Amino acid sequence: MADFSGADLRGSLFERADLSGSEFRTADLAGVRFRNVDMSRVTMRGVELCDVDINGEIVNLTVNGVDVGPLIEAELNRRDPDRAKMRPADPAGFREAWDILGARWGQTVERARGLPPELLHESVDGEWSFTETLRHLAFATDAWVSRAILGDPAPWDPLDLPWDEMPDTPGVPRDRAVRPPLDTVLELRRTRTSTVRGVLDGLTDESLAADTEPVEGPGWPWPNSYPVRKCLLVVLNEEWEHRLYAERDLAALEAQVWAGGGR
Repeated sequence: MADFSGADLRGSLFERADLSGSEFRTADLAGVRFRNVDMSRVTMRGVELCDVDINGEIVNLTVNGVDVGPLIEAELNRRDPDRAKMRPADPAGFREAWDILGARWGQTVERARGLPPELLHESVDGEWSFTETLRHLAFATDAWVSRAILGDPAPWDPLDLPWDEMPDTPGVPRDRAVRPPLDTVLELRRTRTSTVRGVLDGLTDESLAADTEPVEGPGWPWPNSYPVRKCLLVVLNEEWEHRLYAERDLAALEAQVWAGGGR
């Protein structure tokens, strides 16, 4: 076990590092950034959490003896009642959820068109650009619908974009340098949303309750059997959350434009 007692590690980068089971005592973590970090079963005692921004899946998080997970879920659903519709239990509910997402993404795309095209390739605070977000959603559809549900072992388009931490996988594209026009990305997205719509239009109680057939060959998800409902819920969650991220970043880009003298 490494011992960093008294060490000055300011500005250090821990990437793909295993710190499980580590202990931090009288440590200064001010300004630290955590991205895609597994913090399951973390215990904090005597900590000072001020001006902290946490975004992620929050389950069984107890703060001063209170499980705040249900409180957060209830507040988020209160702020936007459509959010609760993103976990449907029947085929009609999935179709309604997809209609809601389609309408909201239509508004977001129109908002993006109001910006200079080059800004749609710009990262805000290290996050994906707007076009990269759309490319990732194409990957999510290809993975969980075309591959997992429909059985295509390699449904990928060259513009598909896996999440950054996914290991390089033979046959799965990952081109972060390409800068396709928005209309090109939107055409890719149109084909993928049409694929999802086709699956949802044919969805029945029986098919929703079924498991997928394992797909052989490299790719994501792994060649296992998955509940169809889980696959579709992954897609709904990806669409919902990434639209929120996109709206957040579009607001920052709009502020940047106005600060520079307007459109």
